[in-house]
Amino acid sequence: MSVDVVTFGCRLNAYESEAIKLRAGDAGLKDAIVFNTCAVTAEAVRQSRQAIRKARREHPDARIIVTGCAAQVEADTYSAMPEVDFVIGNQEKLETRSYADFIGGAERVRVNDIMELRETGAQFVDSFEGRARAFLQVQNGCDHRCTFCIIPFGRGNSRSVPMGAVVDEARRLTENGFPEIVLTGVDMTSYGADLPGAPTLGALVRKILKLVPDLKRLRLSSIDSIEADAQLMEAIAQEDRLMPHFHLSVQSGDDMILKRMKRRHGRADTIRFCAEVRALRPDAAFGADFIAGFPTETEEMFANTLRLVDEAGLSMLHVFPFSARKGTPAARMPQLEKPLVKERAARLRARGEAAMAQRMGALVGSEQAVLVEKSGMGRTGCFAPVHFNATLGAGAMARARITGAGLGFVTADILQ
Repeated sequence: MSVDVVTFGCRLNAYESEAIKLRAGDAGLKDAIVFNTCAVTAEAVRQSRQAIRKARREHPDARIIVTGCAAQVEADTYSAMPEVDFVIGNQEKLETRSYADFIGGAERVRVNDIMELRETGAQFVDSFEGRARAFLQVQNGCDHRCTFCIIPFGRGNSRSVPMGAVVDEARRLTENGFPEIVLTGVDMTSYGADLPGAPTLGALVRKILKLVPDLKRLRLSSIDSIEADAQLMEAIAQEDRLMPHFHLSVQSGDDMILKRMKRRHGRADTIRFCAEVRALRPDAAFGADFIAGFPTETEEMFANTLRLVDEAGLSMLHVFPFSARKGTPAARMPQLEKPLVKERAARLRARGEAAMAQRMGALVGSEQAVLVEKSGMGRTGCFAPVHFNATLGAGAMARARITGAGLGFVTADILQ
């Protein structure tokens, strides 16, 4: 064993895990397992601790390092685990010296105040083992303080990677054979506010597509629709290489709950954004993050969320049962009973599955460009999973005719 990185949570963590491999390798670290944790829910923390205990049982001689958002906000939780050798924060995990110092016998916990950070530099990750698409970090941290969210305390305030560095990394990833790049961040639509001239996410998208002409596909990870800038909307309308799938941070379809969450949008804003994008790109598809069972949510409020799925035309839902995070305002609000939270999450997932089935059915008969992810499986531009019977390697691009729809996927014949 050299260095094995176990990743929990978001695409940004997946990107940073590749950087961790590089930094740990540069330091000469061997026989180690690094857990890059997530703090978005209490369940995510529980799962990471369970995985750490299992890893220690299976690899008694390995050195175990814990980092990521959960390590940043709950360093004491992990340092108290006898299975853990080293705990480092979200900034420290990206520094070669952290791993070098650990080899040399550094202190067991190295977690600094992430709120002191003012800049985020490119990590220059060149490859993503086992993936057909590459992730590229353009932003980190968040200046907003939603009442349910602990992530700003794990990531710090919003910081953007300079445009030139983003373009350089996009060019290098493209030259290394990745036909698709996914831009990632914590609050991507806040991109550029801290940079000279305050460039926007839309400006960055257009710059990448202009200066990296060989890139076949550019995709956005989760965005906040209320912050979508004019240049981003122009890019959606004019840039065919910007993929027409948009994952929105919605969280609720009820205006009172959104206010109590301290979100910046209302339900009408989500409906309006989806309609505006569809007018520009009729083939657009939308996913969304939702929290079910937020404190004080009534059945009527929850019904507004269920209706929003249909009214906005959302079809790929990530549903989280509300999980109170210590230190957040929502944790002090009147809580719903856990069985009710679980039941609402199941109902919202069922609504999402029905919407997904409808979207898959609507693709039947169309021709789609497909990026092959692994043998017999790929994704369309609108991120629909495609199953096919053809021998194509990961990373290949192909035209396909959609012949049928299954549970959350479509089937296709490869045309070329």
